[in-house]
Amino acid sequence: MIKRMTGLAVLALAVAGVFSAQPAKADDAALKCHMDFNLKGWSAIYKKADGAGKVRCENGQTANIKIEVRGGGLTAGKWQINDGKGDITNVKSINDVFGDYVAANADAGVVKSAGSSVMTKGTVSLAITGTGEGVNLGVDVGKFTITRVK
Repeated sequence: MIKRMTGLAVLALAVAGVFSAQPAKADDAALKCHMDFNLKGWSAIYKKADGAGKVRCENGQTANIKIEVRGGGLTAGKWQINDGKGDITNVKSINDVFGDYVAANADAGVVKSAGSSVMTKGTVSLAITGTGEGVNLGVDVGKFTITRVK
């Protein structure tokens, strides 16, 4: 059973819009990368999640990654995302993928749930989707960090 909180989702998207960057210039290289990941976390005002995955770019570059999500807001729950997918756009090389993205979310789910989120890091955009399980409810703003695993 999935419950949607439309008003909170609109608020989260409005907050995300405050942090969005200006579009890239037309002469900048536009490489697209794809991310596969798993993520597990909890929240009780403070939000914490950790995960791992792999990034592959259209030019053949790949990297194993670690994901950390940290944030806060009016949120509570425990959840996990299995087989999440992400699209990273407006990068020049795989090195542009790594770093901190600004994230704003509105979540509502019980047992099985699905969701998506769009984040930004300068001119680089990250859109993720995934299905998972757990209980989650709330609105939060935070940081989504992708680091290369050596």
